[in-house]
Amino acid sequence: MSTINTVRLGEHLPLLDLLPADAPIAWVRGGDGLVGWGVHASTTVSGPTRFSDARAWWHAQLETFSVADAVHASGTGPILFTSFSFSQAEESVLVIPKIIVGQRNGKSWLTWIGDLAQPILPTEKTSTSTANLIWQDEPISQSDWESQVSKLVREIQSGNVDKVVLARDQSAKADIEIDVRNVLRNLARDYPSTWNFAVDGLVGATPELLLRSSKGMVTSRVLAGTISKTGDDERDLALAGSLARSSKDLEEHNYAVRSVADALEPFCSSTNVPESPFVLHLTNVMHLATDVTGALVETTKRVDSFSLLEKLHPSAAVCGTPTQKAFELIAANEGINRGRYAGPVGWIDAAGDGELGIALRCGQISGTDVRIFAGCGIVNGSIPAKELAESEAKFAPMRSALN
Repeated sequence: MSTINTVRLGEHLPLLDLLPADAPIAWVRGGDGLVGWGVHASTTVSGPTRFSDARAWWHAQLETFSVADAVHASGTGPILFTSFSFSQAEESVLVIPKIIVGQRNGKSWLTWIGDLAQPILPTEKTSTSTANLIWQDEPISQSDWESQVSKLVREIQSGNVDKVVLARDQSAKADIEIDVRNVLRNLARDYPSTWNFAVDGLVGATPELLLRSSKGMVTSRVLAGTISKTGDDERDLALAGSLARSSKDLEEHNYAVRSVADALEPFCSSTNVPESPFVLHLTNVMHLATDVTGALVETTKRVDSFSLLEKLHPSAAVCGTPTQKAFELIAANEGINRGRYAGPVGWIDAAGDGELGIALRCGQISGTDVRIFAGCGIVNGSIPAKELAESEAKFAPMRSALN
């Protein structure tokens, strides 16, 4: 039996500055969230039952804990960090850190596993060196990728599918080991309204919240439809208006919203789906966004995050519509292995509540190697050159954070 202690810390903490170099774990937005380090236990799951297998493993771990939680809030006590793969064929990663520091609304807490005395947190940010990167040739040339977009548009026009998300990847080699903490700090500085995450080397800043489950309520932020910003406020305001009126982007967005709303509906006694999206302004792009909310049904068997993830993933925002046909077209045309890109990433607590985003604007870091990803929703009316430009804009956060 392992003891888990959670105590209040009180003061505001710079969460990302607390992380050590070795396997840092993070889920932080605007200074609030959770960071962790050290590994108490970890495993991988794959296959069609990976979400239920993850639940079974987590519940088995919970049976081995004796919990002393002086805070009793969402994100305290035992916490599981998860990073699920896009495809069931790939491995998903589950990690229970030894030490977790959490913060919300100016209040902070510390959780640790073991009989040791309360860990002493670092008081100063560790100084680290920035790696110099050499970018490699892409596995699929830009012209070939545009040809794939054209092919998918023809599939859509023939009536075989409504929307398909097509991804690209870029790889680089560094002169020294890449420090995940540098990347996280840069992303948090430049994209404070996104969820900055790091789990087992997958690092990024996602603007899309797949699932927040807390006290019987569920929320999902859906993004689909993108336009690049110019840096000129007046021009960007006009572009935001054009995005909000774009039939192509509204069509793409509607497929994504509908897929999330349909997935949540069986679990909810009521749902709220706004009639029209709002425009979410990020540092370099703007997205059409909709927050779908619902009240979970009250049953003897509590609806947990694993059940919701099983139905929500993959949404039309990262796969397409209809799901199975879009997935088949991705497998046949994309030409890359997504790994955990575009999969659910975040945390789940002992009650089954949690906060998980879609792993977007991210990269897989391993020593001196990094591989970053970007994807675009292809619908009828998609123009290959514009989709290529959109994917370049989506690469920008990670390229900038790495440099």
